[in-house]
Amino acid sequence: MTASDEVAFGSDASDAPEVAPEIGSGPAAVASHVEGAVPRRPFEQLEDLLGYRFNDKLYLSNALVHKSYLHAVPDLPNGSNERLEFLGDSILGFIVSSDLYLAYPDTDEGQLTAWRGALVRLTTLAQVAEPLDLGEYMFMSRGEELSGGRVRGTNLGRAIEALLGAIYLDGGIEATRQVWHTILGEGEVISRLIAEVLRADYKTQLQQFTQAHLKHTPRYRLVETYGPDHAKQFHVEVVAGERVLGAGDGSNKQLAEQAAAESALALLKSEFEQGEHPGEA
Repeated sequence: MTASDEVAFGSDASDAPEVAPEIGSGPAAVASHVEGAVPRRPFEQLEDLLGYRFNDKLYLSNALVHKSYLHAVPDLPNGSNERLEFLGDSILGFIVSSDLYLAYPDTDEGQLTAWRGALVRLTTLAQVAEPLDLGEYMFMSRGEELSGGRVRGTNLGRAIEALLGAIYLDGGIEATRQVWHTILGEGEVISRLIAEVLRADYKTQLQQFTQAHLKHTPRYRLVETYGPDHAKQFHVEVVAGERVLGAGDGSNKQLAEQAAAESALALLKSEFEQGEHPGEA
């Protein structure tokens, strides 16, 4: 789909949105309103940083409309950037999946899935957005702006997704891939982020350790849940062979498993450091 598919975004001349006053050196093709906070910088600066010029600026402007802006301009054509965010999330998942598949040919599906999840989560995308000062180009309500909306990580991460969705519609998948690589700084950011994920992912570390030293793959079992329904806690044990290596608690099973893996790692590393070198678990 390209910019020629005008009907989907209501870009027929009869439906064209009111053009806002010029912002810096570039007009923003969305409605202006005294209650709304409009971009502080011209879109051309953002395009320079992305290394991409939009054929249809409506895609760009729509990608930068935070949902709060609709309180100020409820009849804004095309609405907020949430639909583009939905599309961009899928496009980004595909790009990251293919990049990882090609870059790590000896890595199994489970590990690739974990890395992809880490690279496309909002906290990571917020880091990617920081050098762009992406919040400075966004439309939002005055209240959202005053409460720190231009630097809020969730806003920035979602805007990255929306931008990628917009670039896909405007220029196709290869243009989107190129922009993603541009804002990542090619491979250096990916390597750093994967390293951070591995340091924090105790389950992966434990699996690598137990397979290397114990010849077992760890298994996790839910022992009990406790607490009120609105604040339920999960207690999980991690087992290798017949041996319970650790246990942990968390507000969901994933967090409890990470906590159990962390405790198991601490135990096993302590044993190996003391020369106990347990064999069959």
